Amino acid sequence: MVGTRHLAKARAFYVPLFEQMGLAVCYEDEQVVSWGNKDDDTVPRFFVCYPFDGEPASVGNGAMVAFRVHRGADVDQLHAMAIEAGAKDEGSPGFRPESYGDRFYVGYLRDLDGNKLAFACYDAKANP
Repeated sequence: MVGTRHLAKARAFYVPLFEQMGLAVCYEDEQVVSWGNKDDDTVPRFFVCYPFDGEPASVGNGAMVAFRVHRGADVDQLHAMAIEAGAKDEGSPGFRPESYGDRFYVGYLRDLDGNKLAFACYDAKANP
């Protein structure tokens, strides 16, 4: 779950990314939108919402949501889609063997509210 200052803008930002990952909107109202698989409640769900306390959303230092994808090409595509939709690059897609081994491929960004996200593949090949 991440906070937002503008739910409609956050929804518009996330819908294409989650569609690309095969996830759909599972629930939404005037306070929250969630994505996942409506038919399988074992699939993790992602929520974007207004904070419950009514205060503006703020970003925690050191907090990040990472999405595991199947291929390095998926990382590239999702990262590019997010940047095109207004996200800020926090680390272009690439191999980062110092993190999780020689096949770890990841791209980092910040969404429209500054929440840090990563798209990662743990079994990428040099030519994904």
